[in-house]
Amino acid sequence: MIPPHDDPPTTRAAAPGPVGRIRFMDAQRVNLDGFAVENPELGLIALSSPYDPEPGLVLEDGVVTEMDGVKAADFDAIDAFIAAHGLDLTVAVEAMALSDVAAARMMVDPSIPRSEVVWLCAGMTPAKLARVLALLRPAELVMAMTKLRARRTPSNQAHVTNRLDDPLLLAADAATAAAFGFRELETTVPVLADAPSNAVAVSIGAAVGSPGVLVQCSVEEALELELGLRGFVSYAETVSLYGTEQVFTDGDDTPWSKAFLTSAYASRGIKMRVSSGAGAEVLMGGAERRSMLYLESRCVALARAMGAQGVQNGGIDGASVAGSVPRGVRGLMAENVMVMARNLESCSGNDALMSESDVRRTARTLPILLAGSDFICSGFGSIQRYDNMFGPSNWNAEDIDDYLAIQRDWGVDGGLRTADTGAIAALRERAAQAARAVYSWFGLADFTDEQVAAAVDAAGSKDLPGSDPVAVTNAARLIQETGLTMADVVTALQETGFEPEAERLLDMLKVRVGGDCLQTAAILTPEMRVLSLVTDPNDYTGPGTGYEPTPERQAEIDAIRQRRSVEDLRREQAAYASDALRPAGPAVQRGDPREVVIGVSPATGRDIWVTLSGLPVVEALRQLLAGLEEEGCVARIVRFHDTIDLGMIGLSAARLSGSGIGIGLQAKGTALIHRRDLAPLANLELYSIAPVLSAEDYRLMGVNAGRHAKGGTPEPARNPYTDEAIEARYHTRVVSLVAIERACCRAGAGPEELTL
Repeated sequence: MIPPHDDPPTTRAAAPGPVGRIRFMDAQRVNLDGFAVENPELGLIALSSPYDPEPGLVLEDGVVTEMDGVKAADFDAIDAFIAAHGLDLTVAVEAMALSDVAAARMMVDPSIPRSEVVWLCAGMTPAKLARVLALLRPAELVMAMTKLRARRTPSNQAHVTNRLDDPLLLAADAATAAAFGFRELETTVPVLADAPSNAVAVSIGAAVGSPGVLVQCSVEEALELELGLRGFVSYAETVSLYGTEQVFTDGDDTPWSKAFLTSAYASRGIKMRVSSGAGAEVLMGGAERRSMLYLESRCVALARAMGAQGVQNGGIDGASVAGSVPRGVRGLMAENVMVMARNLESCSGNDALMSESDVRRTARTLPILLAGSDFICSGFGSIQRYDNMFGPSNWNAEDIDDYLAIQRDWGVDGGLRTADTGAIAALRERAAQAARAVYSWFGLADFTDEQVAAAVDAAGSKDLPGSDPVAVTNAARLIQETGLTMADVVTALQETGFEPEAERLLDMLKVRVGGDCLQTAAILTPEMRVLSLVTDPNDYTGPGTGYEPTPERQAEIDAIRQRRSVEDLRREQAAYASDALRPAGPAVQRGDPREVVIGVSPATGRDIWVTLSGLPVVEALRQLLAGLEEEGCVARIVRFHDTIDLGMIGLSAARLSGSGIGIGLQAKGTALIHRRDLAPLANLELYSIAPVLSAEDYRLMGVNAGRHAKGGTPEPARNPYTDEAIEARYHTRVVSLVAIERACCRAGAGPEELTL
């Protein structure tokens, strides 16, 4: 019998950490984003909450007595306003009787006119419209947006701000944004008192960049309205709506106060839309267990009831909250379609940065870009991230080239165009000088030549020299206290030699008087023509209909500044031309066992002088020769005129070589070692990634070719490694280089010996 004893203590090994693959994944930027577990109790649910009300509408004698399960006696302020002003009761019975699936199918069916869908949606309650839109899958949302947006022609809006509220930089950046095609510019301030100065500076810069650009200064509502009344802004959109009464009243607002503000803007010809968007109520702890889509449906119905021209939604400041839950990004697009279904202008979000992942933020915008919206972005950050006083946008100055390329990739109109590099410099100079002249004329501030030059060249406010931090505030105070108006700014521009800009700003004031921008989804073309639901209605009814860029507009979209033609490449190559490679007569086979022939392609040293890595072809040849010399070999250079195939060039060189070993070199830099008894597509060593090859790599190939010639088996040279997108970066150049090579080919021409 074994005596009893205490078990010895055991030591547990620490739990192992994640393996390297997971550690690598953890380091990626997408893991900076927050992702939430779906929680209806907190409103963290995108499309449909178990607490969303059942759609319903009861009418008695033409009056709404019950809506979405709530009796009229129990209506909150939002319900009461929508019931009184937000539903078309002549169609409500028919619309509410339609099944959710049938209504959803109508939205995507090209054979059913937009007008019929809009007519029916006017009679749907918030719960009904939210439930219908929740049924649309992503591809169906794209179809619905293509069909339902108000204006036929898509457009885009930019943010123009900086950390310093520097007027010269604001004017220069506004002119730049207008040159890139933005038809609305929105500014704001880090210091509220600076608002009048910002509005003046951005308006001046916008007028330099293009006629007809609308400007907004997003600040406290009373001050923003005053700026509008004085002519300093031409549209407003930061009149905020919320989907629960608690959040509304927390801001000391009601639907009636917002409606009054809407009317105040309209009374002065100022375009106006409201702002809402998923996640706002969640952030404020007032979601009342409802889904984000349902709460936004209440906001959109309220916007329609108030008489607003449109809605800025798609998450806006709450976009990252919506993006944190399953199907949240899908819900953001559904919000935009909801606005369109209510026959309002859609300013489709894509402004607040919803992810640190470039993939996620691009995926959030792409469906809207493909479908087209009245405004693809309600605030593309045309300035750098750090200068965006709204916070970083989903798209920023760092991304403009990417956005322009995506437009071109898909052949769609995202509202932007490539601005001429030289023209940008001239516009920035004129905008800064115009702002300087106006500020000097009114005694607001005096700017030096150095400050103007810095603003013209600056990529952002960090590039500006130190300045007086109170100068802008003083200028803004003088604008405010002296009662300056845009008419005064027009006079100052006229008197200081900026007549075209004065005329453009005067034209904007005339448009206000005419009221043309009060049309739904109104923008102005550079020719001052109004495009809107009235003048440019969306007429999409399937393939072959709706908006298609004109040939001129498509040429603008296609003409990104990075594109290159064969002729462009010829000119670049010609700058490196020399007579270093000279013909020395026909090439014949020789018998020296130490000899290695270097075969080159037809255009090498004739029309092509630089490889894809930037190394001159003669330098690549010198390195090959030096490597062969190290091994005690004799070398010849032979040009083959009848083929551009690297395998055949190398094999043909080997067959002429006394050792039976040859090197093939294409002008673009690709190289290999061949042997005379191998098939054309076989080789001993291959450098296939020409863009990363260095002089040392070619020297090593020469050494190894010499060792093969002497019967050795050298360690093969390997392609240098890179994680760059080599194909994307160089393949278009390869196509041009191959075209040049092909043009130099002469069928039947014999090989030609060259001297270096």
